[in-house]
Amino acid sequence: MSLLKPKLAHGDVVEIEGVPVRLKVHARARRVSLRVDARGEVVAIAPNPRRLHDALAFARERVDWITSRAAAVPSGVAFAPGSTVPVRGETARLTAVPGASAARLLRDDAGLNIVSGGEGAAFARRVDRLLKTEARRDLEHRTELHVRALGLDLPKVALGDPKSRWGSCTPARGSIRYSWRLILAPAFVLDYVAAHEVAHLVHADHSPRFWGVVRDLLGDEKAGRNWLKAHGRTLHAYGR
Repeated sequence: MSLLKPKLAHGDVVEIEGVPVRLKVHARARRVSLRVDARGEVVAIAPNPRRLHDALAFARERVDWITSRAAAVPSGVAFAPGSTVPVRGETARLTAVPGASAARLLRDDAGLNIVSGGEGAAFARRVDRLLKTEARRDLEHRTELHVRALGLDLPKVALGDPKSRWGSCTPARGSIRYSWRLILAPAFVLDYVAAHEVAHLVHADHSPRFWGVVRDLLGDEKAGRNWLKAHGRTLHAYGR
């Protein structure tokens, strides 16, 4: 008598040696594979729902890889007094001040500081609000510069906190959406993502013509791409 395999679905999470592994279906995938997304979540990918069991088996065969990647994921850093957070790639210390003042970004002889009133969750919300305001300012500015260089209309710019991408462009709507966490990265990284998404207003794919537009805007785009590949998931540790 054969045992029926448990039914698996896109989005299911299975623990392997204590590490949660999310199962996903990607229609454009050619084979089963494993990856770690921007937030450090291990994802087992199947090209169709029928192959989810194969993806899970593939993950179980590579338990050493999964546990090593999970160990490398940074732990959460709360927005709390005494913590530090990168701003444009520079370390800023979070400092509480008496009262109910909004968070401010200041520089003194000791370096960069974010000072804010409030306690506990209220302090964290004000720091979060400040970082998103700074992100919007920088991203709108760099987007406008790149759009003007191409002679295009200015798109609508919005911010979000996606798991697996730093920006997305919808040319038909004339809109670009960015991760606010780019403000935590060095400025050249934020600028790379802005140029990348603006280039999608011209070419909606990743063809050689698309990358040609990116290089026309930036020169060499590899520094930004490589930084995100090496360090991008660390940005998702902040505010957790």
